[in-house]
Amino acid sequence: MRFDTPATTNPIDQGKVVGKPIHRIDGPLKTTGKAVYAYEWHDRNTRYAYGYVVGSAIAKGRIRSMDTAAAKKAPGVIAVVTTEAVGELKKGKYNTAKLFGGMEIQHYHQAIAVVVAETFEEARAAAALVKVDYTEEKGAFDLAAAKDSAVEPEGGGASGAGDFDAGFEAAPVKLDQIYTTPDQSHAMMEPHASIAAWNGDDLTVWTSSQMIDWWRTDLATTLGIDKEKVHTMSPFVGGGFGVKLFLRADAVLAALSAREAGRPVKVALPRPFLMNNTTHRPATIQRIRIGAGRDGKITAIGHESWSGDLPGGGPEVAVQQTRLLYAGENRMTAMRLATLDLPEGNAMRAPGEAPGMMALEIAIDEMAEKLGLDPVEFRIINDTQVDPENPERPFSHRNLIGCLRTGAERFGWRERSKKAGARREGDWLVGMGVAAAFRNNLVLPSAARIRLDREGIVTVETDMTDIGTGSYTIIAQTAAEMLGVPIEKVAVSLGDSRFPVSSGSGGQFGGNCSTAGVYAACVKLREAVAQKLSFNSAEDLIFAESEVRSGDRRMPLAQAVADEALVAEDRIEFGDLTKTHQQSTFGAHFVEVGVDVATGETRIRRMLAVCAAGRILNPITARSQVIGAMTMGVGGALSEELVVDKERGFFVNHDLAAYEVPVHADIPHQDVVFLDETDPMSSPMKAKGVAELGICGVAAAVANAIYNATAIRVRNYPITLDKLIKELPEIS
Repeated sequence: MRFDTPATTNPIDQGKVVGKPIHRIDGPLKTTGKAVYAYEWHDRNTRYAYGYVVGSAIAKGRIRSMDTAAAKKAPGVIAVVTTEAVGELKKGKYNTAKLFGGMEIQHYHQAIAVVVAETFEEARAAAALVKVDYTEEKGAFDLAAAKDSAVEPEGGGASGAGDFDAGFEAAPVKLDQIYTTPDQSHAMMEPHASIAAWNGDDLTVWTSSQMIDWWRTDLATTLGIDKEKVHTMSPFVGGGFGVKLFLRADAVLAALSAREAGRPVKVALPRPFLMNNTTHRPATIQRIRIGAGRDGKITAIGHESWSGDLPGGGPEVAVQQTRLLYAGENRMTAMRLATLDLPEGNAMRAPGEAPGMMALEIAIDEMAEKLGLDPVEFRIINDTQVDPENPERPFSHRNLIGCLRTGAERFGWRERSKKAGARREGDWLVGMGVAAAFRNNLVLPSAARIRLDREGIVTVETDMTDIGTGSYTIIAQTAAEMLGVPIEKVAVSLGDSRFPVSSGSGGQFGGNCSTAGVYAACVKLREAVAQKLSFNSAEDLIFAESEVRSGDRRMPLAQAVADEALVAEDRIEFGDLTKTHQQSTFGAHFVEVGVDVATGETRIRRMLAVCAAGRILNPITARSQVIGAMTMGVGGALSEELVVDKERGFFVNHDLAAYEVPVHADIPHQDVVFLDETDPMSSPMKAKGVAELGICGVAAAVANAIYNATAIRVRNYPITLDKLIKELPEIS
């Protein structure tokens, strides 16, 4: 599939609105507090009740009995819904963990009851009165201890080309190292929250979801009701990073509680539940082996990764970028999955590539040092324009070299000390680090509906969500460009299951795919306008300044509308694109750090990201995504770790006081450069994703900068000062 069409048939290429730095159209709503998030929906004429969740106090076992008598008698209590009373519920397509129902305990803080009361405070107080008797079982909570029992995941986890073992053995220069990454939390600002209301057999749920149709479908399956009876809404989402891709307990509990209470119920998960009840990024143990010739060309590369999850779960696919990023004839990647009884491991911003590149991009730097090569040049030497495991399959567009060269020039890479630990400024050891950035570009079908009214107002309807990414704005830009109207004349309605099913938000596919769906609907509306205004064909028409033009003939766009709005709906599909071409995004991260010679404290001094991700639909919102991802990368490098209690099986630091994410004081100026490019195969928009590319490689760039500053190589994240302080030079 190729979308490289001339501007006369692809108005997106005009670039009058798309590609321009337009501020968020939803910005005023959010900055004035008028944007309504899931828990905030409120009807003055409705008496809402409040549910408070009771979580399991053990990590593995069964519930013997539950005593709810005291809770039911507590002030304000309307109902107590227990997992015992509900019984086994069905599992949706995307659920690994048990959301509710049944007496088996899979993990700590699994929801086992919800107390419904007139106020939140009454519900919380009564929840503390629920008494539970458990039969506790011994669980597995330590990835390192479970490593030897890990197995290849269902569906396979190995891939390769050539003969890795022979190629590695024959290589004159070799690297063989182990790297580890910890469990991490999404730690988004808005917690999981839902309001549920029943009207007979019809269920309406206001919730915080990245994927409206996935939630609607799985909620219907879980409750055993017809999907057509479920209406889900999520027009504003206060962050997700992957934890809100799949149906979670709050929506299920709100629905069950509302049915039991006979009135609408609000349920929000307290912050500790976000860490232990929902999902997290799983820890990994990664072994990387690289063999190269004296000329710096990789001849063998192997990457193995171990991770854990609940029974029926999947691995952290930390090897997937290694299959594609660098050339090398002899290749091997493998994943192994251990059964752990910790909360569910699942998607977190750039699942796979983010933790995988935390290891790979340190290994690449270590190999460059062994070869006596500059780290930037070593990466350039091993660039490839085809899938290394399948050379017949080219990349649709790849400019990693451009990212590296542009970044090195802009960052002043030539000033980097070639000898580690050699640059000192007062009490600070100073160093620079680099890492490639890589994230696959996913494509999913996406649909939209376009309405044109008699006033010339264009309304876009799609169940796409805006999780802080700027979906409202880039969708409005797309419709404005396609129909030749000012962006002020475009209204965008999102996050409602009554609208056509979009790609949703996740995997950095949302921007490209959802706008491509809007593009398709606009093409259909253009055809309807041409027919209504008696033009021969829509292909030769120019839509501009709220007019339709062809030669000397021009007519107001709104004239195509009679008594009722003109409506068009369509969907973008991508055919066999992923089979014929590898779709990926590329970048380079450069970081300068200072490390206190006495304490080992690391400070980020400056950062640069250079991204090659197809057409950038809006530089402002895209930059916002990248700097946010860069900030998360710093957290992954220096502070973020869910600490596991390996006896009781839970994450100890389950709040934002103890789970340490970067704050403003930790982040200096961040520079972002987007290379001027389009990918004519990615979609009619010729765009690709960028939101997750910004995190991939950042942690390794920080680690490499710390090594350059101190000559101390840390391979176990996060790089806390205790891992540096013993090896720092004597203070002089």
